[in-house]
Amino acid sequence: MTLDLQYHFVWKTKYFYEVLCGDIALRLRDLIREICALQGMNVIKGNIRFNRVHVLVKAPSHMSSSRMAQYLKRCTAHALLREFSELRKKYWGCHLWGRGYFCSTVGAVTEDIIKKYIEDQNDEVFSFKIRDEKKDLSSLGVSSDT
Repeated sequence: MTLDLQYHFVWKTKYFYEVLCGDIALRLRDLIREICALQGMNVIKGNIRFNRVHVLVKAPSHMSSSRMAQYLKRCTAHALLREFSELRKKYWGCHLWGRGYFCSTVGAVTEDIIKKYIEDQNDEVFSFKIRDEKKDLSSLGVSSDT
């Protein structure tokens, strides 16, 4: 069984400060690549803006999206704050990133294709049936013609 799990992550700097430029942005890019490699993730595409990060990663099936975001945000914040004194002046307490993040899964199958596939599994278009539903309902004396 082959799994192709891809996630699009976006997170921002705390207070939307535009500090991700020059050497800081270059180091951040390298850190993201290193962290992903260590955790078994593969960077597909990335974009570092002045106050936010976009990254598309391919990930192993055993790792949750929240764990991936935790690794990426925590490890990059610690390293950048340790290496760049100008960041320590703006951000104290290892809080380089704002709270939360955006994550979306990416796949080759669209939502419309999945809906069509699910609809085609039954004769009734808007149903949510269980395979043995008629047998189960008849044993209870309930009619399944609703």
